[in-house]
Amino acid sequence: MKNEDNIGANPDPVSDRKDVNPKDDMQDEAKGLWENFKTFIHDLLDIRDDTDRDATIEAVRKDIPFKGHTAWILIFSIFVASIGLNVSSTAVVIGAMLISPLMGPIVGVGLSVAINDGTMMKRSFLNLAVMIVLSVLTATLYFWISPLKEATPELLARTYPTILDVLVAVFGGLALIVAKTKSGTIASVIFGVAIATALMPPLCTVGYGLAIGNLQYAGGAAYLFFINAVFIALATFVVAKLLRFPLVKYANQKKRKRVTTIASLIAIFVLAPSIILFINLLQKQIFITKAQDFVANTIKYEGTEILKETDNPENKTIDVYLIGNLVPQNIINNWQNDLNKKEGLEQSALIIHQGADQSGALAAKLSTEVRSGILEDLYVKNQETLTSKDAQIQLLEQELTQLRASAIPFQSVGNEAKINYDGLQRFGYSTMISSDFSNKADTLTVIRLQWADSISSDKRKRQEQKMGEWLKTRFELDTVVVEGN
Repeated sequence: MKNEDNIGANPDPVSDRKDVNPKDDMQDEAKGLWENFKTFIHDLLDIRDDTDRDATIEAVRKDIPFKGHTAWILIFSIFVASIGLNVSSTAVVIGAMLISPLMGPIVGVGLSVAINDGTMMKRSFLNLAVMIVLSVLTATLYFWISPLKEATPELLARTYPTILDVLVAVFGGLALIVAKTKSGTIASVIFGVAIATALMPPLCTVGYGLAIGNLQYAGGAAYLFFINAVFIALATFVVAKLLRFPLVKYANQKKRKRVTTIASLIAIFVLAPSIILFINLLQKQIFITKAQDFVANTIKYEGTEILKETDNPENKTIDVYLIGNLVPQNIINNWQNDLNKKEGLEQSALIIHQGADQSGALAAKLSTEVRSGILEDLYVKNQETLTSKDAQIQLLEQELTQLRASAIPFQSVGNEAKINYDGLQRFGYSTMISSDFSNKADTLTVIRLQWADSISSDKRKRQEQKMGEWLKTRFELDTVVVEGN
């Protein structure tokens, strides 16, 4: 009984202790880490607390109008950009975009639709039209008077939009509106966006197309500008909605409804075509990428080189221009079969242009750009070959001159000179290489004479001149230097 009491009075600490589950501790620690991580991400990416909505709206309003100083800045920047495109200078184009005030009306359109501001919307569209007309007229005037009419790579790059242009416009527009919503100013970010979105080069290219009468260039560049403008405005609209910019209040209920309806219609009009446009451009870019990959990895034949490849996503055709050995038709058929098995290219047609078309027909199918590139390569190679041969000829001429000089039979010439010239006591001969520090060195034949004291100075000069003419004629030398004493 005593033992039982002792057992009840002194319980085993190990058996009665509530053990702590290590798994629960790990779960609590993981939960704490996850909460800290979410807090860090929130603090890192959240921009709502640092957004000055009223100041942003006011700043956008100030950037909308084009008049006075802003108009002249736009004109001058268009001239600078046109010059850069004309001479294919990327640095000059970037410099022009740094000073150009093109973004104001486009951002104004997106923000006005987001906040239902009818007045801002009208001003934005009006100034956008003024900006486009002023820019195109300025660029057209420059390219009309410019003596350089050839399409440079910088100009050609702006004649048709790609999916990359859309992405640049989207992220550039997002960067700009986010920078504008921050309390204070992020000038460097805004300037960087001016470079990235590249609204000015397409407008300049429209002017170039109109100046040379190429409506295809003008239309493609206008299309590219429209793409950039739409997606910049769309990015502004989305950010303004996400940040819950306050809607403009109207005392007149009918006016509020009318403005809201117009804003909604514009948003739908912009959004729906933008999505379709993005999908179409994405499909075209996928087709081009897959076609280029197929040509690079499949179109191979010994002794044959690819001159050019053109991919047409609309007709789903891949044209490949070959030069070198003729590719048998069965090989071409195998290439077509491989193309039909390629995902995304199943219905595409492979068209091979090669020497079987004969050189004239093949040349006619090649674009001017390709032919110019081939001729330029040939010209450069010929120039290099000619330069190398000129250097070899110059070296051989020098060696030939040295050989001619060294081929003089000294003993016999000396004996003849002794017989023919009175008072000649000593006859010496040597060759001398002289240079005027230009690229060419001259090898001269030098004759040194010693006369008897009885020979007068005039007679010495006459005999030295006569000997020089005699040696040049006899041994076909260009120059003989006769020195006497």
